[in-house]
Amino acid sequence: MLERLELEAFLTLAEELHFGRTAERLHVTTGRISQTIQKLERRIGAPLFERNSRKVALTDVGRQLRDDLLPAYEQISAGLAQAIAVGRGVRVKGVVRVGWSAAWCGNLMVQAADRFRVRHPDCDVELTEVQLCDPLGGMRAGTIDLQLTEFPVREPDITTGALVFSEPRALMVPSGHPFARRDSVSMEDLADTTLVTLNDAQIPRYWMDRYFPRTTPSGRKIPQGPAVTFWPEALVHIANGVGVSTVSRRAEAFHRRPGMVFVPFHDAPPIEYGLMWPTAGKNPLVAPFLEIVNEITGPPRHTPAAPTETAPPADALG
Repeated sequence: MLERLELEAFLTLAEELHFGRTAERLHVTTGRISQTIQKLERRIGAPLFERNSRKVALTDVGRQLRDDLLPAYEQISAGLAQAIAVGRGVRVKGVVRVGWSAAWCGNLMVQAADRFRVRHPDCDVELTEVQLCDPLGGMRAGTIDLQLTEFPVREPDITTGALVFSEPRALMVPSGHPFARRDSVSMEDLADTTLVTLNDAQIPRYWMDRYFPRTTPSGRKIPQGPAVTFWPEALVHIANGVGVSTVSRRAEAFHRRPGMVFVPFHDAPPIEYGLMWPTAGKNPLVAPFLEIVNEITGPPRHTPAAPTETAPPADALG
């Protein structure tokens, strides 16, 4: 069991990455913070921070601990604040701005928003579809407080929660394509197609390499087709025989149209969806909204380590 100062010192230092500012926020001395972190590291048996005269940075163990502890800590803090407010006769007010990428993510967020409004009648929820061309821009601009999107996400300015659900993948192909008659396809088959890709000006390259790769697992080159900015463009290209594209299997129920066939992959990893929010400037309503999402979806799932993969683009997978 963590002591309160250990928990607060660790999470605050993980956010500030500066011992002096952490001490100021917690109203203790810098030495006390240093001693508390050292004590916690001894209990865990591994360094949580890399520190020298120039910078402080989280280790891999530290990042995992932060990701595991932060959602629960924020929920506890929000619950305590709500109880205090109710005890004083004050009702929570405000707006939480929620983004979502794929349509099935939007369905979940609408359900959570309806329940949130009933539970917090003086609050509102603004729902926004996050566009394919700029998947992280809303969070970084401060216009989205919480987002349900494709994982993994490992950006230094964005905090991720646990996985919410995952979906198998498929390949969208023109109905006249040889793959349209198959029961399944493999990642190696992409070398024999033209892949309709994305305009990746605002999309991390590592994400593109995962979902719109340039080579197959064995190293064969994948021909790259048109780079679209908005998802409907990809559907038009595929229906007209220009190329193929990767999607969630569930996308077929939302985007089926004449001239297009959805063929399952038999070897592609699933698409995993989770919640994320800006590390700095957190909206206090994020925690109670997260609690409602967890009520709907069941216990949060652990986010698997993916050291070389991060932010998937919103809307890109259907």
